[in-house]
Amino acid sequence: MQTLWPDPGTGEPGHPQLDDTALEELYDYPSGLDRPFVQVNFVSSLDGAVTVAGRSAGLSGPGDQKVFHLQRDLADVILVGATTALVEGYRGLKANEVRAERRDRLGLAPLPPIAVVTGKCSITPESLLITDTRVPPIVLTTESAPGRNALVDAGADVVVVGDEHVDLTLALAELGRRGMYRVNCEGGPRLFGGMIAAGLVDQLNLTLSPLLAAGDSGRIASGPVLTEPTGMKLAAALRDDDFLMLAYRR
Repeated sequence: MQTLWPDPGTGEPGHPQLDDTALEELYDYPSGLDRPFVQVNFVSSLDGAVTVAGRSAGLSGPGDQKVFHLQRDLADVILVGATTALVEGYRGLKANEVRAERRDRLGLAPLPPIAVVTGKCSITPESLLITDTRVPPIVLTTESAPGRNALVDAGADVVVVGDEHVDLTLALAELGRRGMYRVNCEGGPRLFGGMIAAGLVDQLNLTLSPLLAAGDSGRIASGPVLTEPTGMKLAAALRDDDFLMLAYRR
């Protein structure tokens, strides 16, 4: 993996190769956070498709996967919409040697929980998020959602953050109240669109996959029409073979 921008100043000709330490520094969160800082991560085809055959795996590559797992390692919590969690087969994160060393060195908990946004409490007690995890998931849901008690009984941390619709600002405040300031949001498009509309996105990490997918796949964000787009600044540009990985910060 090579850095295209910024130049790390190594003095090497061309575009220097990034080692794990440099990659970690590029994607790490700001120091001294006193509120949740949200990094949103997506992979997209060149023509804007967010999935191939209904899932994101067909767009990914080795470099993108390395960054994906790094971003999970750096986070206090992984935020995801219920539909994405179900379609992509989410389950609790597992420990490994690299993850354990990195998180211990950074003073983070051994494993981050997964926080699922679901207005209708569509996660069931049989979900792998609950049955195959070492850390109980956080379910961010509504007062009107059915099935909350069953999830509590199954071991989930159920948090009501709205009457009929999830209030994302309140949801982030609840994560902050738990000391979870390093938020890694993995979509999907409706959650990302809602986060944009609520002004909650601090950084977008976008991988461009060297594919033209066509089809009817959606874009990476969907939601309300904004009166004014959110301005972002390029923070990093990396290349891995024909994949381009971009980081934009608000």
